[in-house]
Amino acid sequence: MNSIIDVHIHLDHYHEQDIEDIVNGDRALEALIGVSYDLASCIQNLTFSRKYHKVKPAFGWHPEQPLQSDHDFSQLLDWMTLNEQEMIAIGEVGLPYYLRKEGKIPLKGYLDRLEAFIRLADKWQKPIILHAIYDDAPLVCNLLEKYSIKRAHFHWFKGDQQTVARFIQNDYFISITPDVLYEEEIQKLVHQYPLERMMTETDGPWQFEGPFRGQLTHPTMIHLSIKKIAEIKKRSIEEVYYQLHTNAKNFYQL
Repeated sequence: MNSIIDVHIHLDHYHEQDIEDIVNGDRALEALIGVSYDLASCIQNLTFSRKYHKVKPAFGWHPEQPLQSDHDFSQLLDWMTLNEQEMIAIGEVGLPYYLRKEGKIPLKGYLDRLEAFIRLADKWQKPIILHAIYDDAPLVCNLLEKYSIKRAHFHWFKGDQQTVARFIQNDYFISITPDVLYEEEIQKLVHQYPLERMMTETDGPWQFEGPFRGQLTHPTMIHLSIKKIAEIKKRSIEEVYYQLHTNAKNFYQL
C-alpha cells in the first residue's frame, strides 16, 4: 500500500461526525498534521492528538484574522510553552495577504507576531508551517534567514519566480493541494520545484473545484494529487509516492 501523509489540515474545523472518517477513512493515511487557528484551536488539536494516534498537532495563530491583543498573544505563547513537548511544529503562522487585500491593516504588528513564532521555532528546534504567498513570501524569507531557520514549510504556496528560486536555494519545503489537478499556476510550480522538497496537503475543510466540486475535502484526495504530480514530473507514481512520504516523515521526524 502506498502510504500518504496530509501535512496541513484544519481538523478542528470539520463537523464532529466527519472527523472519525477523516482520520480513519483511508488505510493509506499514515499521519496528518493538524494545524491550529488560535488558542482554542490549539487546545482542540491537542485533544485530537491524544485520541487519534495519526494526528500530530501544530500550535500557532492563523494570520488571516484581526490582530490579537498583547494579553491574548502572551496567553497563547504561555500555553504553547507548557505544551511544547506535545507539538510537532509551530503553525499555522504567517502574514495576512488576503485580509490586507480587503483593506488597510497594520502589517508591522503581524510581522512582530510572526517573528516571535520564528524565535520559538529556533529555540525549540521545531519546524514552522507558514501561510505566506505572493508579496508576503519574501518578507517571511527575510525573517527565516535572520534566524537561520531551515525547517520551513510553506503550505499552498503561490508566488513569483524570484521567490521560488529563493525557496529552492534555502531548501524550504512546499506542500501541494488537490487544486494541482486543475490550476495551471500550481502545475507550473510542481514542474519547477524539486520533488525532494515537496509534500502533499488538503488544507481541509477548504473545498476544491474541478473533479472535487461539492465534495467534503478528505485526505483520500491526495492520491489524485500524487498521480498528477507524477504526470507533471514524468516520474513513476510509485517513486512519487515514496519520495513524498519520505519527505514528510523526515521533515516532521515522524
